[in-house]
Amino acid sequence: MWTAMGVWRWRRNPLRRPTDLFEAWVAFAAVVCVLVVAPALGWLTGLQVDGTLQRAAREQRQERHLVPAVVVREAPAPASADSADPSAQRTAPRRTQIVASWTAPDGSSHQGTVPAAEEPPRPGDRFRIWTDERGRLVGQPLDPSSTALHAGAAGLAIAIGVAALVETVRRLVVRRLMHRRYILLDRAWAAAGPDWGRAGAGS
Repeated sequence: MWTAMGVWRWRRNPLRRPTDLFEAWVAFAAVVCVLVVAPALGWLTGLQVDGTLQRAAREQRQERHLVPAVVVREAPAPASADSADPSAQRTAPRRTQIVASWTAPDGSSHQGTVPAAEEPPRPGDRFRIWTDERGRLVGQPLDPSSTALHAGAAGLAIAIGVAALVETVRRLVVRRLMHRRYILLDRAWAAAGPDWGRAGAGS
């Protein structure tokens, strides 16, 4: 709606003011930014983020390994768990912590506390965990599908942010123009006021 109201000011009209023409150009520039510049920036941002995340995912898949682990025993509950609020524990359940042993890709043996893969954990159960080459626990590598999703979300956020910024600037410019118009109108009214309604005024 505001675009149509701004562009119509291009029409030749004896009542058209310079500020009307300027407002029309501001509306046109805003349309171009919203329909062309904002999507382009979002697309470029998405491509860049996707490339960065894809490289990180490839590096993580090369550096992280899924190795077999064996449940040794259930890990002792932390001291704070005894004094915790039982209602909070029911609303936010935690996975059981266990002591497990595993062999790293470099052949070294390790033992540590990890979340249980199944409930209840039983000694001797086998499961798999992610480690680096030296057997240190790491998170699961990035999934290629999730990287594309994150890249798309980043691109969309940039596009929406640019469009919102353009609209904000346009509104500020129009508000400034309206303020200037009111000032000029007040001056014109003040100049014509003393003669308003007098016979022969302005002749």
